[in-house]
Amino acid sequence: MFTGIITDIGRIARIERRGDMRARLGTGYDTGRIDIGASIACDGVCLTVVALGPGWFEVDISAETLSRTNLGDWAEGGRVNLERALRVGDELGGHIVSGHVDGLAEVIARREEGDSTRLTFRAPQALARFIAPKGSVALNGTSLTVNEVAGDTFGVNLIPHTQTVTTWGEVAEGCRVNLEIDTLARYVARLAEAG
Repeated sequence: MFTGIITDIGRIARIERRGDMRARLGTGYDTGRIDIGASIACDGVCLTVVALGPGWFEVDISAETLSRTNLGDWAEGGRVNLERALRVGDELGGHIVSGHVDGLAEVIARREEGDSTRLTFRAPQALARFIAPKGSVALNGTSLTVNEVAGDTFGVNLIPHTQTVTTWGEVAEGCRVNLEIDTLARYVARLAEAG
């Protein structure tokens, strides 16, 4: 489990493509305190550490994950939002995030508003009903508050701090981002269907 509060920006040092994909990520985390088998959210995708060394760790990414996320778009030198798994007693600064991406959203507009940036996304039709104004979504692993919703589009506002400590300052129109809907929204919708 994660909170959607990004704690490091990793750099993709190496990608090995075969049936699956292996990626080596450079990190500011103290890798001496990471165990093989630990979960780290990489752009919002919960991945398992399979190798590590000073300042880097490696993850295997299955063909299934590549088909449902934007991780297949990764390239060496790219930057990635990172978050270590939540520990009992940690502050819940964002919202509960599983690291199980539901689909891809596309950035359809980006505009500056004061010191902040407003992004508008198009969500897959099947997921749009789970997104509500003032609700939460995880986009590329970042817990964000939804400002408005219109059909299958929704908007979020990025404050300067978020753009500085994540990869959001680099996102442009046309980018595909990993979307995880709020777990509570999924259960509320399921209960409403059953009722």
